[in-house]
Amino acid sequence: MKSCIKIFTVFLIAGMLIFSFTACSPEVLGGKVETVKIGVALYRKEDTFVASISDYIEKYEKEKESETGKKIVVNIVDSQSNQVIQNDQVDSFISQNYDVICVNMVDRTAAAVIVDKAKAADIPVILFNRELVEEDVKRWDNAYYVGADADQSGRYQGEIIADTYKKNPSLVDKNGDGKIQYVMLEGEQGHQDALLRTEYAIKAVTNAGIKVEKLANDSANWQRGQGASKMTPWIKTFGDKIEVVFCNNDDMALGAIDAIKSSKVKINPLVIGIDATKEGINAVQEGSMFATVFNDAQAQAKSIFDLCYALINGEDPRKTMQIKDGHYIRIPYHKVNKDNADDILNYLKK
Repeated sequence: MKSCIKIFTVFLIAGMLIFSFTACSPEVLGGKVETVKIGVALYRKEDTFVASISDYIEKYEKEKESETGKKIVVNIVDSQSNQVIQNDQVDSFISQNYDVICVNMVDRTAAAVIVDKAKAADIPVILFNRELVEEDVKRWDNAYYVGADADQSGRYQGEIIADTYKKNPSLVDKNGDGKIQYVMLEGEQGHQDALLRTEYAIKAVTNAGIKVEKLANDSANWQRGQGASKMTPWIKTFGDKIEVVFCNNDDMALGAIDAIKSSKVKINPLVIGIDATKEGINAVQEGSMFATVFNDAQAQAKSIFDLCYALINGEDPRKTMQIKDGHYIRIPYHKVNKDNADDILNYLKK
């Protein structure tokens, strides 16, 4: 009887150990729960548009985890507008054997260093939002860029103003002198998007046969506060001579609007932005921002994540995704005004 009890106890303990081991093991129903790691370095996490890309990447990570049962770790770090910090963050991702590294460059001209680091470690690298020099992305087959054509966004800004002028000249040319007086709030000095948006916005207006006069321009580094601080003295200097305020992004446009609303000098220029952030669209709906250009953060984030996942699985994304010239995924812009602002806002809420 005692021997039977001992045998039963042994089997019971063994069974408990097997159950415990199975519960703690990565083996689930015969399949292994894999863990993949994606490192994301943002140039500045406080940037509204970049933050929205980051949020969407995390959203798609959770959806894919639920769909596949894989453990997906997305580590998003803030480079604080410092390229040295960003380089160190990439080194950290490499030392921890991340599967894919995604980088929103602080300094687009320093991309070759990042690509070479990733190539040496044989870890695919995805650059996004801040377009690098073409030669740098082509340094390695497993280097990619996800973003949009900056010249298109500037061109759309100019076309919106030009079309408005043709339909109702007095709405734009408020002093009736036959030309548009404007100020321009630009992003960072030397930044590819800032340069192209600035150039093509004005080029689209002049190509439509409309004369322009630049009253002032300055860099506000994509930031709302700086946009307000740059706009305030312009209002005092030029007053209602300012007919259009071109802004390289919505945050600076919102800053210009803040300055206009708080100014004792009453002016009513057309303020136009780029990005179509939620706050930007709200401003379009209320009428304080005349229009903006939709930069689809959600589609960019999905392309970034889908590209990551394809590379992690050893797939050739060039066969399954729309990749131009072997390295580029381009997301188109869209014009936004009061007529379609609700549609864009509903899309952002999905």
